[in-house]
Amino acid sequence: MFQRKNSQNHNESGPLLQDAKVKELRIALGPLAGRSLKYCTDACLRRYLEARNWNVGKAKKMLEETLKWRATYKPEEIRWHEVAHEGETGKVFRANFHDHLGRPVLIMRPGKQNTRSGEGNIRHLVYMLENAILNLVEGQEQMSWLIDFTGWSLSTSPPIKTTRDIINILQNHYPERLATAFLYNPPRIFETFWKAVKYFLDQKTSQKVKFVYPNDKDSGELMRSYFDVENLPSEFGGNATLKYDHVEFSRLMAGDDIKAAKFWGFDDDPCHVANGHHLREEAPEPV
Repeated sequence: MFQRKNSQNHNESGPLLQDAKVKELRIALGPLAGRSLKYCTDACLRRYLEARNWNVGKAKKMLEETLKWRATYKPEEIRWHEVAHEGETGKVFRANFHDHLGRPVLIMRPGKQNTRSGEGNIRHLVYMLENAILNLVEGQEQMSWLIDFTGWSLSTSPPIKTTRDIINILQNHYPERLATAFLYNPPRIFETFWKAVKYFLDQKTSQKVKFVYPNDKDSGELMRSYFDVENLPSEFGGNATLKYDHVEFSRLMAGDDIKAAKFWGFDDDPCHVANGHHLREEAPEPV
């Protein structure tokens, strides 16, 4: 998704050479077991190689750091009931539609910020990233972000330190996961915040960020090139109605938690949140 600042992106040409690099990286990593083996698919290795300009040594170092982070932070073990309070306002959630290439869409509404907990915000976002990745269709490695700035102000934005910590996690441990981030109708004052954030991003990542505005012809054409306007919420220039039902979304996440547990190979005791209460029960099927 993100890469470290000052990195330059030159793709190695030729699928055969890329395949050879993947094999070389796998050999360099040595024997893997358990969740590390599950995580390090060929597609995963390709993303880390892409993030490090197909330099096997640098990709190995980056991936090993991710495996250490995952072993400690255990993002695959975060469960919805642990972060549900962060999502009560619908500040970040997975949309019920995809972009034109079948990529999952995360909707972010920073103006709906409801807590000041840096760690809470980070764990909630990491959970949503893991959930989006869990729901990727076969052959798809990336996701799109739709960010609605309605109600956003500097007072509702997270501290720069929290933002920097989030960027570090994203760029170090979720490389090449972001396809495009659409910043819809950001206020002029956001430019100050963006300059501070942009400092931590490399040029390739910055180019994935698109500023779009209502009643702007180019912005409208850009959104239609990525999304079906019948699915796209009106908040982003489409014809659909954006609705976030926290109880219903909690049921969906409870079902996905079971799916995640099966994927990673451990049992899970499903739990979902309804009206702010943790309820243990038979989880419904995802919708």
